[in-house]
Amino acid sequence: MTAIDATATAVTGRTSAPLGRVVLAELRWVLRRPRNLLALVLLAGLPVLLGTAIAVTGGPGSRGGGSILAAVAGNGLVLPVAALVLAQTLLLPLVVAMVAADALAGESAHGTLRGLLLAPVGRVRLVGIKAIGVLVMAVLAVAVIAVSGVLTGLVIVGGDGMVTLSGTTLPIGSALGRVALAAGWSAVQMAAVGAVALAISSLTEHPLVVMAATMGGLIVFGVLGTIPALDWLQPLLITTDWSAVMDVLRDPISGDTLVTGLLRAGCYLLIGLSATIARVVTKDA
Repeated sequence: MTAIDATATAVTGRTSAPLGRVVLAELRWVLRRPRNLLALVLLAGLPVLLGTAIAVTGGPGSRGGGSILAAVAGNGLVLPVAALVLAQTLLLPLVVAMVAADALAGESAHGTLRGLLLAPVGRVRLVGIKAIGVLVMAVLAVAVIAVSGVLTGLVIVGGDGMVTLSGTTLPIGSALGRVALAAGWSAVQMAAVGAVALAISSLTEHPLVVMAATMGGLIVFGVLGTIPALDWLQPLLITTDWSAVMDVLRDPISGDTLVTGLLRAGCYLLIGLSATIARVVTKDA
């Protein structure tokens, strides 16, 4: 039984449980799960591993991993953006999907979802509370990579300010602003993934199905995006503009693709939450 369940059932004489209390209970439940904490630790280790490898080898070399990895050598504040680019293709969506799977499908598998549906919380509020838990984890996951990347970049890789992909040099204050912009943009993308995963989670009692469907869908989207004959599908694929986060490393920033990516993520966010609410409201207790 989750903390929300205990909180809701402890309330007597009320038509609904206090919103702040159940939100805090949900956040405690999400942030105290050992595998969620382990996932955050592993995400924090990604920039460290990447920065150490680049510092030791001097860069990706002729077989390199793309211009962004080559730009990290001696340019430490590019490291957090490079880590976000790598993580958002697999690790970040996996962590977000895992939390969304636990939010509803996991509750259903453990038999506690019925108690939540009968508790004085309200079904729409329940979806909102679960969505907040997923959102907080998505933001934390991105923030952990960004902070770890900044610290690793400054300590291990080194460099004063940021040398952009356009060849200009930004002072450390502006460079940190670019990193924050990249982190915020990635967090919105992961929130959209979480909303879709939450919708899938409301349809099944098996958390692994949620993770497999979410990750499988993202992989399919990525493959479809590489087929020239299917260019007409590009505006519909959530993964279409994920590489646009690298635009924060250009001077000036090319904002068109970033804005388009935000709008697309917003659409997926609304669709995912609407589908979740529709399912939970009509779900038999």
